[in-house]
Order: sequence, then structure tokens, then C-alpha cells
Amino acid sequence: MINIVSTGPGQQDCMSYEAVEAIKQSDVIVGYKKYIELITPLIHEQEVFYNGMKKEVDRCKKALAFAKAGKTVAMVSGGDAGIYGIGGIMQEIVLEEQSDIEVRCYPGITSAHAAAAVLGAPIVHDSVYISLSDLLTDIEVIKKRLHAAGMGDFITCIYNPKSKGRPHYISMARDILLEYKDSQTPVGIVKNARRDNQEVYITTLQDMCDVPIDMSSMVIVGNGDTYVKNGKMITPRGYRR
Repeated sequence: MINIVSTGPGQQDCMSYEAVEAIKQSDVIVGYKKYIELITPLIHEQEVFYNGMKKEVDRCKKALAFAKAGKTVAMVSGGDAGIYGIGGIMQEIVLEEQSDIEVRCYPGITSAHAAAAVLGAPIVHDSVYISLSDLLTDIEVIKKRLHAAGMGDFITCIYNPKSKGRPHYISMARDILLEYKDSQTPVGIVKNARRDNQEVYITTLQDMCDVPIDMSSMVIVGNGDTYVKNGKMITPRGYRR
């Protein structure tokens, strides 16, 4: 048995009851080192296997090997395992090896939703998720999707906005969205959403790159109706009152 467990921001109070139970009832915990560290209070007698970035395939193969040996495995993923998480590749590897190991998925709070709850209610209408990481997606494809998001006036949730290796991608994203959106469109930026060192900023599309942004940040760009009032970023759904 492999349980793909979404840990959300990483604190137990932000995880579902079934996700917590899946970890407690597993024989082995497998995951990226940072995610393992966040759920340390939930780990007791279980065996633990972790590795670093860019080792996702190795991690999944190790999890499958544990499961084939008769152990119940918790493959943990931050946020939601099905949104830029380990869920897809874990499922693919099980299918490729034509294994009869059962795989169960446990959803979690992803970065966009954790950040949105902190900001107010910015994702209440049609929205898109776009990652600026070009490790697995060509930059020209990312640009194409940014143009589509801007053209459609979607609320745009930007994952992996800025790293040391690609510090200018976030300004590229801003410039593309400025081709379609007003410069004063509200933008919410939450670093370490729902964690102890959380930081929250509300700014505009024009000025968003003046705010500290890194790989721990979620950037939410509003649509043409999004507004800010009393420190809250709100996108109307259109209900009549």
C-alpha cells in the first residue's frame, strides 16, 4: 500500500484528519527532506527515507520498493500532492511497472489556497495556476500560458516565482500580464503561508516586484474586478445583494 499524503503547509492543524492518520498508520515515511522535517511531530516508530530536490523519481521508486516488501508507505508531499506535487509521478511509476500495489491519495491545502485564506478572498472566480519553474516546462510554454491567463483576465496564482537561478522570471511574468491587465490590479504575496514565519503583502501589478519574493512565496494576481478594502483582497463572484 502506498498512501500519497498531502501535508499542506506542514503544520498538523492544517492537515486533514485522514492525512494525519495515514502517516501514523504507515510503516515507512518517504519524502523530500524539507517536508519530512515539517511533520516530525507525527513521526514516531516509523522508518524514514528522504532525499533532496530533483530526486523525485528515485524517491518514488524507493517507495514502491518498500510497498512491494509488504510495508505500508506514506509518500508525503507539501501542499497538495496533485498540484505541482509528487502525486503524478508516483502514479506513473506504479503504472509503468505494472504493479498491483494499491495507491491512495489524500488531498491537502495547496499554497494558493493557504495564501488566499490569509489575503481575504482573492480566488473566488475563474483562476489559473502557473509555475515559473522551467526545470520541467520550457520557458516559451510558460510565457504562452501567461499570455493566455492575461488575455482571459483570469486570477493568476504564480507558483515558484523566483529563485537564485532565475531571478528575472517574475518580472517577465509581470510584464506579460501588464499587456492585458491594469497596472493597479491588486496583487497579494504571501511568503511561508500558514507557517510560523509568514509574511503578507498586498500591492499592485505594477509594483509587485518591489516586494520581497522567493521560492517560498505565493503570488496571486487579481482580475479586473478584484479590489482591496480594509486590508483584504477580494474578488467578487457577482452575487446580487
